[in-house]
Amino acid sequence: LAGARADVNPDEVASVLWKYFTELGSNAKETVDQLQQAEITKQLNTLLEAKLQSANLYAEDLQRRLVPFATQLQARLAQDSQRLKEQIRQELAELRAKLAPYADEVHQQISTNIRQLQAKMSPYAEELRSQVDRGAGELQRVLQPYATELRDRLQDNAESIQASLSPYADRLQQQIDSGVETLKERLTPLADELKAQVGQSVEELRRGLSPYAQEVQDRLNRQLESLTAQMERAAEELRARLAASSEELRAQLSPLAQELRQAAGSDAESLRQRLAPLAQQLDERVGQTLEAFRQQAAPFGEAGGRQLVERLEEVRGKLDSGTAGVEDHLELLEKEVRDKVAAFLSTTQPAEN
Repeated sequence: LAGARADVNPDEVASVLWKYFTELGSNAKETVDQLQQAEITKQLNTLLEAKLQSANLYAEDLQRRLVPFATQLQARLAQDSQRLKEQIRQELAELRAKLAPYADEVHQQISTNIRQLQAKMSPYAEELRSQVDRGAGELQRVLQPYATELRDRLQDNAESIQASLSPYADRLQQQIDSGVETLKERLTPLADELKAQVGQSVEELRRGLSPYAQEVQDRLNRQLESLTAQMERAAEELRARLAASSEELRAQLSPLAQELRQAAGSDAESLRQRLAPLAQQLDERVGQTLEAFRQQAAPFGEAGGRQLVERLEEVRGKLDSGTAGVEDHLELLEKEVRDKVAAFLSTTQPAEN
């Protein structure tokens, strides 16, 4: 069982529990008790079976201990919820009170940070749009010769076409897969860049506000930690959307190769009839698919930048009004879940063999 503990990522377990708890919150009370034990057992088992296939004894013990822990944690969160709301309200009130003599300076400082972030996000969005266009253009260029080759093959005899069609379809699929992976490699650094921008923006805000919050620095830090978490989540959402769009592109292009494989099984007489329209349409279908990808993915940079700016505007609004939002409450609750799961898993270390 050595190393089995390392296979269980506390963040993954916490994510399963947090998702489950938030879903519970939307259910009617009478259904919660019925669904609670069976559903959380199912979700945790799915995660643990995937992670601990070779560590059966540890997996069984962890499953047995995790379910009651999860149900107890959910009950504890329900009790803590009101306490956390009050804690957030009180901390924000104390921070606002200390900043009150400098209200104009604080408002101006955050407004300056917002303008600076907006100025940085504009070229970032243009760069993402440009990389999407370039990546889609490159993929279209490497796929274009396949349409020409297919049209040329139609001049061969039927037996030669049949013999070469499956290898041709395999090469086309390999090129699609390779092109999509290259596209993902091109776009992933842009998600990393956005996440780096989060750290830079929060640090600039911290430096700008710290002189006004010397007696309540811990309160300011808590607000900035929450801001960082929310902004980093926006950056991760961008990464996920770019990856999902790339995989969707793969899924839309792959049927071209599948149709060619299917055509290879046709009899000699009908083979040309099936291939002729496909050969004529291949360029057009690839072009339409890549254009749809461009239209979908190109605006992601603008959307990601807007999310970051909105998070800063929310901080300005909270410090102006002294009113915390729902996100602040959920952020603290989720942090509590992750801390408690990490502490729990640290006590379930399997014995070394």
